[in-house]
Amino acid sequence: MSLKALIVDDEEPALSELSYMLYESSEFERIDTSQTAIEALKLLRQTRYDVVFLDIQMPGLTGIELMNVLTEFSAPPLVVFVTAYDEYAVKAFELQTLDYLLKPISFQRLVKTIELVKTRVAGTPDRTQEQKSAKERLEMLPVEREGKTILVDLSEIRFAVAQGDHVQVKTRSQAYFSRFSIADLEKRLPSPPFLKTHRAYLVNLRNVVEIYPYFNGAFVLKVNDNDSTEIPVSRGHAKNLRALLGM
Repeated sequence: MSLKALIVDDEEPALSELSYMLYESSEFERIDTSQTAIEALKLLRQTRYDVVFLDIQMPGLTGIELMNVLTEFSAPPLVVFVTAYDEYAVKAFELQTLDYLLKPISFQRLVKTIELVKTRVAGTPDRTQEQKSAKERLEMLPVEREGKTILVDLSEIRFAVAQGDHVQVKTRSQAYFSRFSIADLEKRLPSPPFLKTHRAYLVNLRNVVEIYPYFNGAFVLKVNDNDSTEIPVSRGHAKNLRALLGM
């Protein structure tokens, strides 16, 4: 089996050592490295990796914050946390990482992790076909208007917003009701381009035309509907937005 791996660590010696051991295992056809999470996200948008070996404590976006961003991907890679600190183990497995390696890593321990990666990848359906099938299923969203069910192309959706006990789906000029909750839509719609920006909002980033900062690290997005609607991005979701857009 030929695997593709990305190693993310702000320490060059750690990158070099882990790269060497992965090459020595003879299981990887490609191994890329990055010293920042932002740079790693650019690589992840360009290449489909089987596994990411991810340091936790890094300047800027941390490993755990990057892991949260990866959960937004429609077909995220496997993640193995690599750190010198064992106090993050519980949090790591709460995030459903594949494994947790403590530095310094022994080759014998790494081999066990590689076997886990191989087993998981071998048992996973072809993700390219899976994404294609998902795209075919999700290119239209059923919505409600005046007692009728209407199919709206996903590219036409600007945003969805929870209003009381119902959810409104907005296109450029029309507003519809959805039978799905925001949580349901977050699972149903591909991410990216759809991103939850607030507990009440899910936005199609392809229809965002302006982004400007708000107070306390939050943002406001302006979408290209007829009302030039402004949508809040809470502090809790701002890091995901910055990471996905490379801001």
